[in-house]
Amino acid sequence: MPYVVNHIHLKSDDPKSTADWFVQAFNVKIKSDAVRDVGDRFIVTETEGGLAINISGPRTGETLGPADADAHLGLEHFGFDSDDMEADLKRLEELGATIKEPPRETGPGTRIAFIAAPGDVRIELIERK
Repeated sequence: MPYVVNHIHLKSDDPKSTADWFVQAFNVKIKSDAVRDVGDRFIVTETEGGLAINISGPRTGETLGPADADAHLGLEHFGFDSDDMEADLKRLEELGATIKEPPRETGPGTRIAFIAAPGDVRIELIERK
């Protein structure tokens, strides 16, 4: 059986506003929104490509460490494809993102950039011409 990425899980102090931001920023769809028996609000979203991005708050009694939108060890970021890097960066900034690393070429016809989404989530944009 092939290993397929099942989901990405983000923790947020405000799961609903985080989910709403991803709806506006990346056209994800909210699939479910519930409070689980462990006390957290748990929202399942899905990208147009079918990847689930789960967004939840802290569970009852859970203390979360700080977020970090800078380069760091561990799970550092996830990426979205872009057809128009400049337009997407402008639109995402208007939605509250901060550019962490401006666009740069990584090879013939490929550029990348990094943003900090609300909640200090590090996201890469990839544009291939």
